[in-house]
Amino acid sequence: MPSERDKMLAGEPYDARAPELVQARERARLLCARINQLAPDDPQRKAALQELLGAGGDSAIVTSPFHCDYGAQIELGEGVYFNFNCVVLDVCRVRIGARTLLGPAVQVYTPLHPMDAVQRRQAECGRPVEIGCDVWIGGGAIVLPGVRIGDRAVIGAGSVVTRDVPADVFAAGNPCRVVRSLP
Repeated sequence: MPSERDKMLAGEPYDARAPELVQARERARLLCARINQLAPDDPQRKAALQELLGAGGDSAIVTSPFHCDYGAQIELGEGVYFNFNCVVLDVCRVRIGARTLLGPAVQVYTPLHPMDAVQRRQAECGRPVEIGCDVWIGGGAIVLPGVRIGDRAVIGAGSVVTRDVPADVFAAGNPCRVVRSLP
């Protein structure tokens, strides 16, 4: 029988109140609190980022405050940058490619909740998010579960990304739509 964590990572309905998941979220909250209190150049901050994140904590630049659900499902390429107030809800994998820039208050969501209220009391599920290399996501943008953003794309500030965005485009709006191709 798969654990609630196994079901969560597979995108299947799971019980977020399971003790193993509550403990994992508490671990992430404590690490985020520590990261958010340490000076940017404190070596302990880099070590805490490496402990929190699934990959990439050694080269990521994370401006505090930063918050996430678990951290372990966040995989970052070389030199990813998070500006102030970013939130990553990582019940499923969040993969962000090298040199990608996330503006202030960008939010990346993987959890999904059932529309039926009775089902919502019992379980949730999720879909992974993939963001390519050299992407720029403007401040206040929200990336929803299951979305893929292609390499070198630019997402306008305040956009709500509800579906995949191809590589080499500028996309913006709510819902986010391709505005034009980039050279």
